[in-house]
Amino acid sequence: MGKTSYPNASRLLITADGGGSNGSRVRLWKTELQQFADEAGLEISVCHFPPGTSKWNKIEHRMFSYISQNWSGKPLVNIETIINLIGATKTKQGLIIQTALDSNVYAKGIKIKDEEIKSLNLEREAFHGEWNYTLRPHQNAQFIM
Repeated sequence: MGKTSYPNASRLLITADGGGSNGSRVRLWKTELQQFADEAGLEISVCHFPPGTSKWNKIEHRMFSYISQNWSGKPLVNIETIINLIGATKTKQGLIIQTALDSNVYAKGIKIKDEEIKSLNLEREAFHGEWNYTLRPHQNAQFIM
C-alpha cells in the first residue's frame, strides 16, 4: 500500500515500543522485517523506545486516553464492539483512529535459529544499537512490486 503511494521510496522508518511482539530483542520480528525489506526493496530503519518508556510514544499517549473515554461504561462483549468503539474515537484536534479486524491465524512458538540471525543484513546504529538498527535488502533479493 505504501509503495503505491510513494513509488520512489527507498527507505522506511519504523518507531516501535521496546517490548511485545515487535520488541528490540525479538528474533522473529527482525527476520520478518528482513523478508519484507528483501521483497519490497526497501531499507528499513527501526528505532525502538527504550524499555519502560512506551508512555513517550506520542501516538499512543495522545490517543489512548480518548479511547478509554470513548468506551467508558460500555460492555466490551465481543471483538466487533471493541473495534467499533476504538474506530469511533476522535480528538478535538481532529485525530482519528482507523481500525480493522485481522482474522488471520498466526503460527505460535516459531523458533529462529542463530544462523538466521547471522544472515540478517542488519547494521546497528552508533547510538544504542541494541534499540536502533537498519535492515537492508540482500544483494540477491527479488523485489516484488
